[in-house]
Amino acid sequence: MRILLLAPQPFFQNRGTPIAVRLLAETLGKAGHEVHLLVFHEGEDLVIPNVTLHRIAALPFLRAIPPGFSWQKICCDLLMTTKAVQLQRQIGFDLVHAVEESAFIAMFLRLLFNVPYIYDLDSWMSDQLIAKLTFLRPFRSFFEFFEKAAVRHSIGVVPVCRAIEDKIRMFAHDKPLLRLEDISLLEEHCTTPLEPLREKYGCQGKIVMYVGNLERYQGMALLLETFAAADPAALNCSLVVIGGAEKDILHYTEQAQQLGISARVFFIGPRPASSLGMYLAQADLLASPRTEGENTPMKIYSYMDSGKPILATKIASHTQVLNEGNAFLAAPEPAALAAELCRAFADSGEAAWRAAQAKAKVAAEYCRPAYERKLTDFYDNLLRSGMK
Repeated sequence: MRILLLAPQPFFQNRGTPIAVRLLAETLGKAGHEVHLLVFHEGEDLVIPNVTLHRIAALPFLRAIPPGFSWQKICCDLLMTTKAVQLQRQIGFDLVHAVEESAFIAMFLRLLFNVPYIYDLDSWMSDQLIAKLTFLRPFRSFFEFFEKAAVRHSIGVVPVCRAIEDKIRMFAHDKPLLRLEDISLLEEHCTTPLEPLREKYGCQGKIVMYVGNLERYQGMALLLETFAAADPAALNCSLVVIGGAEKDILHYTEQAQQLGISARVFFIGPRPASSLGMYLAQADLLASPRTEGENTPMKIYSYMDSGKPILATKIASHTQVLNEGNAFLAAPEPAALAAELCRAFADSGEAAWRAAQAKAKVAAEYCRPAYERKLTDFYDNLLRSGMK
């Protein structure tokens, strides 16, 4: 089957959604489909079997496209629409697999060419948009109308987590649906030499580690306040933060100084996803202090696979896969998280048991073979039904 895979992101970059898109393209190509992947102009070219990479036009004022909503992304989406129409006319796809907002491009292609599409949701976009631009709150119903229309006109939906699945089931309960969670990235082949964190940065005691971007919703401010409340000197631990843009690192470095914990907090910047296992192996506890959202962060699956105890906020983003049996969870408040941090370090036996439970869950449910099986079966079922 000829598939147009629409992924409205820079590709390839070592961050969440592009990594998920790569896995999706690899799996569809491995299943024998002829995949044409259309992405933004920025990013590293990859060679993926049975996958042809296409890019939108590169305009000089569209550079360094940030994650999430932005005027640059709107411009890129318009360019992607034009390119998608061109590709459909040239190649004639049997199906469009549309990631995130590209579902609206797929709706347009369906109108013009009667080509069916699958809607792949990493988030419920109206919630995400309003969380970032609160002045749009009065228009929530307007945005949801189009989002629900994208679901209804699709031949199937692929939400990334249970919370989004539940939203869809409330208004489209008969729609073919595959909940397709992310997977651990620890099976990535590491080509980076060992970077010994304790020796290189002078980390004292045990290491609490955070991996990911430093957008506000990730909760870095909360984690720093938690670390201060736990008294890292008395607890004898350090905090290592991997990832983040330079401006965000500067901002949170200042916060750490104001809290009086800068001597034990180390912002080391981004590192390749292929090296993730090497860094997680050096941690004693892994933290995810996210304060809002429903989709489970991709890093959680690698955290679980690492065999290290996890400290996370008790919000929907985490509790879909984490619980009191495989992680240390607390309300997104400094005092509550600090208490769980101290508890994890105080009871090493309990921490090891919960970490083992998390690792076992990943091996059973969130590994590459499980991902490939679920996606391939979903496509096979759609083909058998005539894709209607």
